Amino acid sequence: MITPLIAALLSAQAAPAGSAAPTPIPDATPVLSQESRALLRCSAAFALVSRRQADGDPAALRWPVLEIRGREFFVRSLAQLMDKTGLDRGSVAMLAQAEAAALQTSGESDTVMPACLVMLESSGV
Repeated sequence: MITPLIAALLSAQAAPAGSAAPTPIPDATPVLSQESRALLRCSAAFALVSRRQADGDPAALRWPVLEIRGREFFVRSLAQLMDKTGLDRGSVAMLAQAEAAALQTSGESDTVMPACLVMLESSGV
């Protein structure tokens, strides 16, 4: 299931003391820059492929192991999205969950991997 995976990855970031409950995402999805959309899409793809790798999926195992670098990219990217959009962690997690669900439904996680791996390499993670 996507939700526990996203939640587990987000738990790597410490919540500030006394933080308030997450603000729901507005009815309309926030306007994201092309770069922010790419970060979100690749973060979701890395989470999905990493999960499939852990499950032993042969198609996912043809990609580089994403357990550590993919998780770090995910955490840094979502932190960057929070900074750029002003959304809180819960709201950004909801965006990530929606993106992961869309990738899973469309079956495009493997399709976006080549471009996402280039993004991962250029991120320095």
